[in-house]
Amino acid sequence: MSVTLFYASVSGSVEVKKRQERINSVLSSKKIAYKSIDITQKPEHKDLMRKIANNPTAMPPQIANGSSYCGVSVAHAGKSNKE
Repeated sequence: MSVTLFYASVSGSVEVKKRQERINSVLSSKKIAYKSIDITQKPEHKDLMRKIANNPTAMPPQIANGSSYCGVSVAHAGKSNKE
């Protein structure tokens, strides 16, 4: 299985952008290979993200391992309680 990061290249939300940057940083620092899919490029990408998340209103960023939904918990894996 491969890890997929669903993200939005266009977002008006600073919080979404920060979460996306944090997830990219954690995955890269842990040397986890992943594929990035921009949900703003094709409607079917957003539909796939929401199907995997089992949530018709899911917003990016979202992480999946194959067809298994992982949420965004990976972003917190590298965080200590002091951060």
